[in-house]
Amino acid sequence: MRIHDKIDEIEQYISELRGFMPENLEEYMKSAKTRAACERYFEKIVEAVVDVAFQTIKDNVLKMPEEEKEAFDILASEGIITDNLAERLKDAKGMRNIIAHQYGKVDDGIVFNSITKELVNDAEEFLKSINKAAGAKNETN
Repeated sequence: MRIHDKIDEIEQYISELRGFMPENLEEYMKSAKTRAACERYFEKIVEAVVDVAFQTIKDNVLKMPEEEKEAFDILASEGIITDNLAERLKDAKGMRNIIAHQYGKVDDGIVFNSITKELVNDAEEFLKSINKAAGAKNETN
């Protein structure tokens, strides 16, 4: 049941993030605490999405990826997620690495846009795809 726990975790993170996410970039820029919290939730959501991707690969006895980003390509090649979603999730993983490891100055505008317009929608689309694939697998077993 580990995958279900991770899915619940992602849904909780999204809900919590929505609870304090500023409505616009101007508000986002006003508070270092808010920026730090949003960045941390970005990291947590992406890490949990990667965990679900790996668990899905393991549960479906698919080829294990050599790198984390490759997990999304494997899921796309199996028709579990779309190619487009795989690319967006790989971009999110790259952004997560930039935030987590602070490779130079992080562009707050790009981070805000990623959080408010991309990450939440992509994570929710990912969860729907994973749940749909799990449902289809259960119907065949």
